Amino acid sequence: MGKIVLVTGAARQLGGRFVRRVQRDPGVDRVIAVDAVAPEHELGDAAFVLADIRQSAIARLLAEYSVDTVVHLDVSAKAVGAGGRTTVKETNVIGTMQLLGACQKSPAVQRLVVKSSTNVYGSAPRDPAVFTETTPPKSLPSGGFAKDAVEVEGYVRGFARRRPDVAVCVLRFANILGPEPDSPLADYLSLPVLPTVLGYDPRLQFVHEDDVVDVLEIASREPRRGTLNSGTFNIAGDGVLLLSQCSRRLGRPTVPLLLPAVTWVGSALRTIGMTDFSPEQIRLLTHGRVVSTVQMRETLGFRPKFTTAETFAEFARSRGPGLLPPERVARAVGRLAELPVGGGPAGTTHSTHSAR
Repeated sequence: MGKIVLVTGAARQLGGRFVRRVQRDPGVDRVIAVDAVAPEHELGDAAFVLADIRQSAIARLLAEYSVDTVVHLDVSAKAVGAGGRTTVKETNVIGTMQLLGACQKSPAVQRLVVKSSTNVYGSAPRDPAVFTETTPPKSLPSGGFAKDAVEVEGYVRGFARRRPDVAVCVLRFANILGPEPDSPLADYLSLPVLPTVLGYDPRLQFVHEDDVVDVLEIASREPRRGTLNSGTFNIAGDGVLLLSQCSRRLGRPTVPLLLPAVTWVGSALRTIGMTDFSPEQIRLLTHGRVVSTVQMRETLGFRPKFTTAETFAEFARSRGPGLLPPERVARAVGRLAELPVGGGPAGTTHSTHSAR
């Protein structure tokens, strides 16, 4: 008999893609897709159950379908459909608690995969150049999605101690981008003009949506020979980009502001619903964050298909040209470079030596 896989967060694009992918695994007999809202995308042959993981009914689902593999993707910074920050936090934290409680009581559960974020490391001025999975944050996140992720991981560690027979894999994803991103950072990068913190140019890492689905599949099945898919892993594409490089490649000009002004602009954008420009995101856009992916490669055995730069290029193509398209800027710079020096006619050579 093959595996029975339950996937939370199936109404999100990422959850839907993974549900469709895992069905193609010959070792999987059935996929149960769960979310509190009905998805707008196809889920293939998966059985969709309209259920809120914040409620105790999730335990009934695990027992009814004899689920042995749980992939928890309903940990996110944005709500699906209607719902604000309160709904998101309750789903992230209370929903995870209910799900883990149900898993703990179910003897059939053998594997748990949890989607987390590199936000757990925070962003602070004295951060190390590169975070490893064991590096403690200099300053714990004080609110927002980053704090949710820290709490979620704490509950997962407690579950792992209580059920050592269950293989637990926590995937800390860098900023997820691609043609169909769903994150506050993607909303920020889609603004026509990017407010930035004066005097700072943070380093950023990205991971492609396709790579996210690939690594989730690796984590949800038995480990390949010579690898281990239990534990905590940073997941990111190779390389880094500066925020200034991102803005140029998007063709979106930046407006450097003093930190208090950026905070005020963020509050205004959040109020009108353009983007969730939260304090944690402002810290990321001030200090940046880079993580090591050595364990991802050497232990998990996963090599992303897309680098950070390639991932961002895919995202930039999906956004369309900005106010300052890179090609147009390059042509303008080229024309300026061809202008004669000193205002003389083209082709005139000015000697730097006085006539004798």
